[in-house]
Amino acid sequence: MTRTAFVTGSTGFVGLNLVQRLVAQGWDVTALHRASSDLRFLRRFEPRLAVGEITQAASVRAALPAACDTVFHVAGNTNMWRRGNAEQTRDNVDGTRNVVEACIAKGVRRLVLTSSISAYGPVRGEVTEETQSLAAGSWINYQKTKWEAEELARAATARGLQVVILQPGGIVGPYDLGTWSRLFRMVRDGRLRGVPPAMRTFAHVHAVADAHIAAADRGDGNGGKYILGGENATMLAFVQEIARLLGKPVPERETPLVVVKTIAALGDLLSRVTGREPSVTPEMADAFTNPITATAAKAQRELGFRVVPLKTMVTDCFDWMVAEGRL
Repeated sequence: MTRTAFVTGSTGFVGLNLVQRLVAQGWDVTALHRASSDLRFLRRFEPRLAVGEITQAASVRAALPAACDTVFHVAGNTNMWRRGNAEQTRDNVDGTRNVVEACIAKGVRRLVLTSSISAYGPVRGEVTEETQSLAAGSWINYQKTKWEAEELARAATARGLQVVILQPGGIVGPYDLGTWSRLFRMVRDGRLRGVPPAMRTFAHVHAVADAHIAAADRGDGNGGKYILGGENATMLAFVQEIARLLGKPVPERETPLVVVKTIAALGDLLSRVTGREPSVTPEMADAFTNPITATAAKAQRELGFRVVPLKTMVTDCFDWMVAEGRL
């Protein structure tokens, strides 16, 4: 029997990789996209296309097939600037509410929610699924809204919907249309003025997509959480890998934290005049200089998640960008 899937955020980084792998495994995939979305990559995988927006409850319900097996709610707003907070709340919180309600109305078996390790808020050190989230009191809207979305989804288990929550760290790999791929162009063009003193946990996008598919059956459907990361590295190590691939000078030291935060503060002041988002916002300076590591042991054990070396995922992103003429 053919499995059926409904994917939000299908034209984004994770969504494209997920749709590609679902179709390859024989799933009948309906991909939700905005009317204005660029479909050139999504069309390669030939899913069923459905127009709608997660912020419009009626359009989500109309697009979602009845009795769909699994809904993968991948869509999300990663804004890290105060001027985008209201839209982000609509996308991440109201949008998740709309998806949850559509799932219940249409008899969906399981919802797999793409959250983020940011849902733990301004915690420090190693993060596990047992770490107490501080996001409810965070001034960074992205952290707060990802946590709120998790709470909304988890509450739906009391109404009969199976829910699994996935919490990736920094995702790297093919079809990165504007996340970490921006760093490649900045290094190439000599526009990267410094590297923040940050420790992050990274995951290959293929491993993240595979974990989503595994979560359709193997995850804890009672709101279970799974951190997807485990390759812990500094931002300096990440940028050094990019520089080596591009044949550019390899930075040897991090930019002091006080300098990063000063640049962010000055950029924020200037943005109040220009209305343009600064290259480094105070939210970025705060979030990305907060040292976080993670273990993906639970996801490895229960979902078969693969921890991929940083060098491999950076190389795969680079190779895809070259092949697509994006460098």
